[in-house]
Order: sequence, then structure tokens, then C-alpha cells
Amino acid sequence: MLVPTLFLGNLSGHDFEFHLNSWMEVQRQWTLGIAYPRWAALAHYGYGEARFIFYPPVSWMLGALLGAVFSWAAASDLYIWLVLTLSGCSMFLLARHWLERRDAILAAVLYTANPYYLVIVYWRSAFAELLAGALLPLLLLWVSRADEEANRVVIPLGMIVAAAWLSNAPAAVMVNYSLALLVLVMAITRRSPRIILYGATAVVLAAGLAAFYLLPAAYEAKWVNIAEVLSPGVRPVDNFLFTITADADHNRFNFLVSLVAFAEIVTVAAAMWLARNWRRRNPSLWWSLIAWAGLATALLFRFSFLLWEHLPKLRFVQLPWRWLLCMNVAFALTVTTAWRRWLPRLVICAAMLGMILFVWYRLQPPWWDSAADIAEMHQNIWSGQGYDGADEYVPAGADPYEIDKDAPLVSFEAAGPARIQVERWNPESRTFTADVSGPGKLVLRLFNYPAWHAEVNGEMVATDSLPVTGQVVVPVRAGLNRVTITFVRTSDRTLGGIVSFIFFLGTIAAFLIQRRRSSFAASRAGQENL
Repeated sequence: MLVPTLFLGNLSGHDFEFHLNSWMEVQRQWTLGIAYPRWAALAHYGYGEARFIFYPPVSWMLGALLGAVFSWAAASDLYIWLVLTLSGCSMFLLARHWLERRDAILAAVLYTANPYYLVIVYWRSAFAELLAGALLPLLLLWVSRADEEANRVVIPLGMIVAAAWLSNAPAAVMVNYSLALLVLVMAITRRSPRIILYGATAVVLAAGLAAFYLLPAAYEAKWVNIAEVLSPGVRPVDNFLFTITADADHNRFNFLVSLVAFAEIVTVAAAMWLARNWRRRNPSLWWSLIAWAGLATALLFRFSFLLWEHLPKLRFVQLPWRWLLCMNVAFALTVTTAWRRWLPRLVICAAMLGMILFVWYRLQPPWWDSAADIAEMHQNIWSGQGYDGADEYVPAGADPYEIDKDAPLVSFEAAGPARIQVERWNPESRTFTADVSGPGKLVLRLFNYPAWHAEVNGEMVATDSLPVTGQVVVPVRAGLNRVTITFVRTSDRTLGGIVSFIFFLGTIAAFLIQRRRSSFAASRAGQENL
């Protein structure tokens, strides 16, 4: 899948710069001793944003780690290779539960190279979403084992859902709805209502384990322009299959992904019909795949608009075709079981590859960055110049399009001279002195956010925000003022950490208890056999 990158450079899809800038900034903050960044200090060219509070941490931590160990030019390709390998392994574990080894390997290959994954890799660079895709086969695997292994599935399911929350928020919403659907289907087909209880418990466990991220992200959403995630162009209504808007570039990509989705839907439908005899051997799995693929298909089309509007948090998935991430599980399994001969399997694979090549050459070729482009991005980070930010993470009331990219770090807004000396300007701590002739206000090259606390000469002071740009304003008196601005740990972050720690300890305790009971039961059974 990554062979073209050996000749053409780094794939640079829609979200490539967002992710790579995040990875580089995280790696830079690690060198400054900040193990878990919260404030993206160089976003919006040094004004900053609360990106790392709201964007789940696993993808940017993994990307930063790869960049720290390998070259930045190789980091994204290594990330893709690693995540695709994880996806293949998870699908193999799922398929091997019902299929022979060689068929399970084929299912893993199909899942790793499915059409929507190709869109993610070549056109979208949605690295966090790609990571979440590796969890979906495991979700179905553990739901299918709920009746056999009773409450022992709660911890694995909870960890899978928690991992989804910590990987990609839109995917986590889909995972929660998928879990609800799958446990309902399993409970009905197996006549075991307790499966629903296991699923609900897993959801609670997942929320508790991920509380250190979820609670601050939910509580502090009122402090930023979070409504921008549903701005025109990224709303569900603008992204149903074959939707046409006033944006020609948007329409071109939507047509591309619509063709991919339509081809995948038709293939899955045909495969399910041809493999319908499999229903008698594995009715629970069969109906689960039908329900899951059916839900994903329905939500791709405009007639599902009311569901997008009224189901809790569903609209924050933003792009309906993201549900192809779930469709991929059905695609890999049904194609493997429907066509048992290798010739039709090869024909299906060739047809899918041909469709990708068609949209590549006829609709929209992928974008590429050279090693020099990556080096320039890295230089912008380490020089402190910064990069474009994301509107949704900007503090409420601030307009990032009105900022002055060349503004000084600190300026004095009053009559009279001022001597300003910056002593330290780190991501979460800034210290400087201002010797001013009279009382006035210091304006910082920094967006104001409630977590920023200011001290002047050792005394806490209330900051203000500059109209329009939302910059931090610090009042000072005449004379020498030593100012320290610190990004403090807010109460919601502390509470979220405590909740996660409690759930983590509880999970370990429950796991050890289950393991001891299993060992005791196995030992007792052995004694009885003797």
C-alpha cells in the first residue's frame, strides 16, 4: 500500500499538516520536560490553542514517539505501516475465530487494504481515525464471546471502547453506537438479555478509564469555539453520499468517497447474498454483520438526516461516510466467505483496485510533500514561528483571523516608555519583566484561556481579554513588574485523573479476581477428574 511513497514522497492528505504539526509540537514539549502537553503553544503562530485537551492523545503521542526515534520524513509512513499491521492482526483474530487459517489471513489482508482505508491513507491522512479502525474487529470479537465467557468480556470490551475514546472522538461515538447495536443483536439471537448488561457495564468502564481525557474535554468545551467542528463543509448535511454544495473541491472529494462507498456497499450486499448459507452455521455473527452493515449504509444517505439531528452526539461524527470504518469489518468477512475460490477473490480485489485508480486519475490525485516540505515544517516548530491552528480549539471570543503574526511577545498598551525583557517563554509557563513609567496593560501574544493564571510581583491578578483577538491582557502598576503566566491544572483535569485512576485500580483488581477464580476452577476440575 505504501510503495508509491518510495518514489513520490510523503502522502499529504486533508489532515496531514494538522497531525504532523501536532506530533512535532508534542516532541518539542517533551524536550522541555512536559510529559503530557495540554496547550499547543505554537498553533496560530504562537497565540496557541487548547488542542491537546480536546484531541484524543494516543495518535499524537504515537506520532511524536516515532518522530523522536526516526526521521520526520519517515514518521508518517511508519505510523501508517504500524496501524495497518495492527488492523490486520485484529481482523485475523476475529476471522480465525470462525474461519480456517488461510481464509483468516485473506480477511486480514482485505481489511488492511480495504477501499476506505485507501481513501484515508491517500486522500485524508486521518491518522487518528485509521488507528481507531484497528479496534473494530476486536469489538465484534468480544461481543460475540459475551454469552460464552459471561462477565469476563466486560473488561476487554471496556478497554476497547476506552481505547476508541483515546484515539478518535468521532470514531468513539460510532463505536458506542455499534456496541449498543451488536449487544442487542447478540442478546436477541442468543436469547441472553444479560449480554446487554455486559455491554452497558463496558461503556461505563470505558468512560471511567478515559475520564482523564473525557471529563476535561466535555467540561472545557464551553471555553472554546467547539461549534466550529460543525461549520459548513464538515456538517453531516454537507457530506451525505453524492451531495452537491457550492464548493467545487468539496464536491469532487465527496464524489470520490461516494463512489468508493457505493462500490463497497454493493460488494458487501452481493457477498451477503452469496454467503447466506453461512447464516445457519453462525446466526449470531451473520445477523450482527447484517445489522452493522445495514446501520452504516443507512447513515450514509440523506434520508437518515433526522437520526443525525436527534441521536445523542451522532452529529459530532461530522462526516457520514466515516461509517465505512464499520462497514469494512463486514466487507472483509463477507467477501472471504462468499467467494471460496481464489479466482473470484482476485477479481474482486482487482475491481476495487481499479476503482481506486479510476478516482485517482479521473477525479482527484493524492497530494504529496517532499522531504524539504517536512523539514520546513520542523524548522517552523523549532524556530518558534508556529503554524496554522484549528478554529474549534481557539478560546471563545477570539478570532484567529484577526491576529498579527508579527506581534511582539509582550507589548505595553499605555502612554509612556516601557522596557520589557522576556526571561522564559515556554509552552505552559512564561516569565518576563516590564519596567513601565505609569499604570497600564500588557498585551501578550497569547490567546486568553481560563487555565492561564497570572502573577505580578508574586501576587495573583485577574487577566482580561483584548477585544476581537482575545489576547491575554495583564494590568500592571508603574515601576518594575515581574510577571509570570502559568497554565495551571484546573479542577476538571484533577477530577478526571482521579476517576481514571480509581477505575484503573478497579479494573486491575477485577482482572486479578477473575484470574484467580479461573485458576481455582481449573484446579478443582483437575482434582475431580483424578
